[in-house]
Amino acid sequence: MIYVFTGDGGGKTIASLGFAMRAVGQGQKVVMVQFLKGRKDTGEYKIQKKLGQKFRVYQFGGEKLINLNHPSAKDKERAKRGLDFAKKALKQKPDVLILDEINYAVAAGLLKVSDAMALLRMLPNNINVVLTGRRTPKEFIAIADGVSEIIKIKHSFDKGVPARRGVEY
Repeated sequence: MIYVFTGDGGGKTIASLGFAMRAVGQGQKVVMVQFLKGRKDTGEYKIQKKLGQKFRVYQFGGEKLINLNHPSAKDKERAKRGLDFAKKALKQKPDVLILDEINYAVAAGLLKVSDAMALLRMLPNNINVVLTGRRTPKEFIAIADGVSEIIKIKHSFDKGVPARRGVEY
């Protein structure tokens, strides 16, 4: 099954992590491939040590935010390496594969939709895949088994509150 968490509201990655924790709780193996993200101080990256081999996070982004209107050649190369890694990660036989921010990576032109679709078409039937990010390509929505849109009604960022450890990262 393919699940999509999209929209302009916060919580898409958090939703995928809830999916992951439920799977790990049932003894399943989860691989998370993060596009656009490279910070090692996030909760989802740090929790790996406590969860062991059942939950692994692999990052293919820089430490700083990417200018999605003008991504660099290095940003595009990182995204391509992430997609290539996701294909190889299937050899680990995860029960759940999370492709965090792949929607936005495709929408911003870091990856071709056709290349991402090729990966989705090669997935074994016994794996659940979660795609997250804003501006989800219509091709992903068409093949998904479930799509949830997270709508921002208001956010603490609107009041000038910076990202907080344990909440936004």
